Amino acid sequence: MRRIVTGHDKSGKSVFVSDGKPPRILRAKNLPGFEITEVWRTKGVPAIPVGEGDPTEEMLSAFPAPGETLFRISVDPPEQDITRAAQEGVDLAAGIQELAAKAPGLAEVMERENIGMHTTDTIDYGIVLSGETWLELDDGVEVHLKPGDCVVQNGTRHAWRNRGAEPCVMAFILVGAERK
Repeated sequence: MRRIVTGHDKSGKSVFVSDGKPPRILRAKNLPGFEITEVWRTKGVPAIPVGEGDPTEEMLSAFPAPGETLFRISVDPPEQDITRAAQEGVDLAAGIQELAAKAPGLAEVMERENIGMHTTDTIDYGIVLSGETWLELDDGVEVHLKPGDCVVQNGTRHAWRNRGAEPCVMAFILVGAERK
């Protein structure tokens, strides 16, 4: 993946600040095929010009606080690949723990009794880039999503289930929200 970031020089002229791979790509040895790429985030109320440094390098939380934003690309492998890995002796629990250590706050939103189900204090804009997935809500109600489909996730309890044959790649913009 290539990420281009623009900004301003000291005179206010538009410049390319960076052009290359995003610095934070999360993978876990025991979760084959699963990947989260943090493309960009804002802290507090966004300001222009953007300050020095790359806000994705430091991850204090996997989710933005109220008013903050996070741009993320996720790759979810097919469930059949995860099942096969478990049957071959891959320690999926260790993979989940490794990912949770790399993404603070992730483990706290995940339900232990219903794998994959979670609730976050965010409004998420998502688009399926490739592959397919099923978005599950309460009571097992689902919708099947294909490339080009968009989702607005309003802080609801949900899970992503890739029942397809190939990885599902999705782009997300998360906006931190206050739960009332």
